[in-house]
Amino acid sequence: MEILNENAHKSVKKQSISTGGKLLIGLTGGIGIGLSIVCASFVAPAFRKFCLPFVPATTEQIQNVLRFLPRNANGKLLDIGSGDGRIVVAAAQHAQRLKADGVELNPWLIYYSRLAAIRHGVRQQTSFFRRDLWKFNIKDYNYVIIFGVEQMMQDLEHKLIAECPHNAKIIACRFPLPQLQPTRVIEEGVNTVWFYDLNKQNKLS
Repeated sequence: MEILNENAHKSVKKQSISTGGKLLIGLTGGIGIGLSIVCASFVAPAFRKFCLPFVPATTEQIQNVLRFLPRNANGKLLDIGSGDGRIVVAAAQHAQRLKADGVELNPWLIYYSRLAAIRHGVRQQTSFFRRDLWKFNIKDYNYVIIFGVEQMMQDLEHKLIAECPHNAKIIACRFPLPQLQPTRVIEEGVNTVWFYDLNKQNKLS
């Protein structure tokens, strides 16, 4: 009888371990799939012609951008590759008559940006769009902010000239536009910002 009880105890123990192992495998697999989905959103842009990696703007870069944005500015502003939304939120707080938008491919950054806008009290003043920037129409924007990579600046310059209003103001960070002449430049190393006024470019041409 004791032998039978012992065997039964071992059988129950094995069954318990087997069930626990299955639960652990299932849990680990679920976490792995979840991480793969999240990571894919960050990795996928790298397979496009131009990769616009998510590199958060520094406090100095944000302040330099705002120096080119009047507090009484109105109309519409677009941040190309808006990332976590900090530029859009800062612009909306700085110029309260301005409608500030961001365009970004990564859905997780879009969700984060919308939550940040709510948290900072500018939800009604901001919008975030999950779009391919090359297919996003920028004809209605008076201010355009760019945190780009060097390889994309020439093509982006062509898009800005073709679509932006003739009096649009463009603020480029990290890399300048290759052909347009900046009206002003704040020289601060990696925090350098170039300011372009398309209206003055048109007069020069």
